[in-house]
Amino acid sequence: MAAAVELVERGVPVTVFEASRTLGGRARRVDANGVALDNGLHILIGAYHETLRLIAKVSGGLERGLLRQPLDLHVLGKFRLRTAPLPAPLHLIAALLRARGLGIAERLRAAQWISQLRATNFRLHPDVTVAQLLARHRQGARALRHLWEPLCTSALNTPPERASAQVFLNVLRDSLNGRREDSDLLLPVTDLSALFPEPAARYVEQHGGQVLPGTLVSSLQLDGPRLLVHTAAGSTPFSHAVCALPPYRVAEVLAAVPALAGVARVVELFTYEPIHSVYLQYQHRLRLPQPMFGLSEGIAQWVFDRGALCGQDGLVGVVISASGRHQDVAQDTLAATVHGQLRAHFPQLREPLWSQVIAEKRATFSCVLGVDRPSQRTPAHNVYLAGDYTASDYPATLEAAVRSGVACARMIVESA
Repeated sequence: MAAAVELVERGVPVTVFEASRTLGGRARRVDANGVALDNGLHILIGAYHETLRLIAKVSGGLERGLLRQPLDLHVLGKFRLRTAPLPAPLHLIAALLRARGLGIAERLRAAQWISQLRATNFRLHPDVTVAQLLARHRQGARALRHLWEPLCTSALNTPPERASAQVFLNVLRDSLNGRREDSDLLLPVTDLSALFPEPAARYVEQHGGQVLPGTLVSSLQLDGPRLLVHTAAGSTPFSHAVCALPPYRVAEVLAAVPALAGVARVVELFTYEPIHSVYLQYQHRLRLPQPMFGLSEGIAQWVFDRGALCGQDGLVGVVISASGRHQDVAQDTLAATVHGQLRAHFPQLREPLWSQVIAEKRATFSCVLGVDRPSQRTPAHNVYLAGDYTASDYPATLEAAVRSGVACARMIVESA
């Protein structure tokens, strides 16, 4: 959708084929029990400049879809870090020095480490795992457990023991080393399809393009200078194609294009990490202490009060990122376990009226050392790849996906 918006704005007619009836891919609305949920509980940060730019473009502003607040990482009863109303980078240094739940020595080491990273422009050579990097810089046990490791797991969706430290540093560089607003949290106050994909589809159609939900592309084929897109309805010729499929479908759809065999082989080497979203519907009068907070000593990582955010009274969303022991637990048991973890902090909670677990088993590629990510530009001159798995400084995030789509659109325009 990012590619389509960029293209129609430049007067290029586009057709978007979307296999699902609901736009958004791995960040879309899912209806359950008469309630609009999301298949993954995503947040944005102020450094997501391209994503925020396009949301504002297609929606006429950010005010209706996102709640912006200064960075506030709160792990109940254990840790809290809040940025101060100071210019960057003082806002972060002050936050680290005043962080609750860390000893004085841990706070000083964390602030010193960020200063050292700034001096090296957050560059690392050679790359190591996040766990190795944190050990090298003597980050304390509480800073590891309540700050750096949760940030790594949330941002890269890969455990610190396997995650690329350089990619993690890229995220820290853009979120913590830029403008003060770049570290802000932006929490969706609507479902993810309504946040960007659906307004983007309306924008595309208003500018002469078309969006075809429920239309599965089976294959792509070169036909002289043209491309043929094959669907159940037949074959349609185009001058260019942006392949925005999830990586595990790329090889299947591009198999008929010999020039893309190398791209398919690269993508087939990926391994994947899951994301589990657990929704618990409590009595409507429930209110949690803040819209988003963290939990420790259990499988639940981050908790969202959907009543405060989306007006869905009593609904709590809990995200569990990356691989772990929770993968082997039945969904009813997983929901009950998360409820028990919440009840340990909020004893007044009664049994939920209903629960829903959404497991995206291949939510992101594993952001490990040495992973080879394909470029958006492919050996086939009129085929481009868009997706959060393509070459980028970022891990598999909304911003990486949007940037890839924008890059594809600009390359197409430049090639005309």
